[in-house]
Amino acid sequence: MEFRTKGVCSSKIIVELDGDTVGHVEFVGGCSGNTQGVARLVQGMKVQDAIARLEGIRCGVRPTSCPDQLAQALKKAAAQSA
Repeated sequence: MEFRTKGVCSSKIIVELDGDTVGHVEFVGGCSGNTQGVARLVQGMKVQDAIARLEGIRCGVRPTSCPDQLAQALKKAAAQSA
């Protein structure tokens, strides 16, 4: 599933779920090292655990961040697979 981000440097996030587990995550754009790190850290996590850890993280004065946008993408992916 492709998720168009809002309010961050990355333009989209590609998310693949394996049931209720995060499979593959790929950020397009953004800070390469940070987004690769976040993507690898959530791989294999339960979707709800990843959402709980990432949702609400801010980037400086912005009301969102790449991790927060990933939480939103995971919510959408989980809803679509239900």
